[in-house]
Amino acid sequence: MGIDTEREIEANLQIGPTDKGMVRIYVESQGLEIPMDFSPDDADEIADEITAAANRARNMRGGKR
Repeated sequence: MGIDTEREIEANLQIGPTDKGMVRIYVESQGLEIPMDFSPDDADEIADEITAAANRARNMRGGKR
């Protein structure tokens, strides 16, 4: 399975700060829980990557929102 493979899986995604000063991305699906903790600087880099990917996707479909 690659990033371009479509799947019909529902998941819950939560993002927020932890009590230890980290940023947690928490994914839950079909009984599986995946907590991923990142430093604030790493979280900023991830946010930049998401924004860049969104912009590329938007450009692929002609800039429509």
